[in-house]
Amino acid sequence: MSEIVEKAELFASKLLKNDLDSRFLYHNLRHTQRVVKSTKELLNFYDLTEEEQEKLLLTAWLHDTGYVAGRLNHEEASCKTASDFLKENGYKAADIEEVCRLIMATKRHYEPQTLSEQIIRDADSSHFAKKSYWETTDFLREELKELDVADYSPKEWRDENIRMFRNEHRFYTDYAKENWEEGKARNLKQLVKEKKNEKDIAKKEALKAKYKQESPDRSVQTLYRVTLKNHLKLSDIADTKANILLSVNAIIISLVLANLLTKLDNPSNTYLIYPTFILILFSVASMILSVLATRPNVTSGKFTKEDVEQKRVNLLFFGNFHKMKLEKYEWALQELVKDKEYVYSSLTKDLYYLGLVLNKKYKILRITYNIFMLGMIISVLAFGIAFRFFGPERLTF
Repeated sequence: MSEIVEKAELFASKLLKNDLDSRFLYHNLRHTQRVVKSTKELLNFYDLTEEEQEKLLLTAWLHDTGYVAGRLNHEEASCKTASDFLKENGYKAADIEEVCRLIMATKRHYEPQTLSEQIIRDADSSHFAKKSYWETTDFLREELKELDVADYSPKEWRDENIRMFRNEHRFYTDYAKENWEEGKARNLKQLVKEKKNEKDIAKKEALKAKYKQESPDRSVQTLYRVTLKNHLKLSDIADTKANILLSVNAIIISLVLANLLTKLDNPSNTYLIYPTFILILFSVASMILSVLATRPNVTSGKFTKEDVEQKRVNLLFFGNFHKMKLEKYEWALQELVKDKEYVYSSLTKDLYYLGLVLNKKYKILRITYNIFMLGMIISVLAFGIAFRFFGPERLTF
């Protein structure tokens, strides 16, 4: 990719992302990126010069920048924007004129005269053959409504698309005819099939509207997903810390039992009794607290129909349903997903109670680490004092 094309990509992306009216649901950065991708696919097939490829990629990136100024005469506005940008970057006047000519070739009803014009027109309308056609056509319909251009009913929009497929649009390049025509025919077939079944269309639109209304926003989903993931990660960290303390103290007690206790029955080693007792006491205390930090709470595992109807039970936590029969849990879960507020409430409860569990774990762990640290210090001091003042050889430091 040449430097000027990279600059055009940054320029167009920034302009369409920051300055374009949000009502342009179809003619936006995503559409431009799709046109660029289709242009590259066509260029990989045709043996054009580097200069011709560069101009086509510049056209693909800049051909819809004029929408920033409005919908009417956007091709001319795009030419003006492209010319200003290219002049600022030292592009040749003749090449700028060629880019503008290619931008104007994207105008509706224009018949392309050259291969470059055919490529950019096919790239601009490649969505007719894509699986994503159904998404893009819905965005275009909503865009026209938002801009007060036209308000099509689902039936009217379907008929308009069938007319466009049959009477107005066609691919020009041999590559598009060979590789994209089949996808276009498949989408047209689906449109015709839907036209024959008006009831299915109405049902589809109703379900679609219901889904849009009831499905949680992506940002809300991300918030809950990330927060729950962080809570679980913190819980794993706490369990790991507790396991480390359990292992360390188990090793300490094993060493004490194996090496020190066997020597305490000797009268000459009685001075080791208190330090050993202190070490074992603190180690046992640390182990008990570590177990308390990780010990799970036992829950009833049952709920009633009234609990579900009044939204008192969190069906997302296994501890509330592990003793229920599958049929009752399936019914309860179906009731949950019908109510978006109930879903949010259940997720919020999960977060809240996980937070309480984490708070308890980390409080106990802090106390455990303090006891462990204090026990090690006191034990070492006790052994030192015992050796210094009561040891058989009265060791001096």
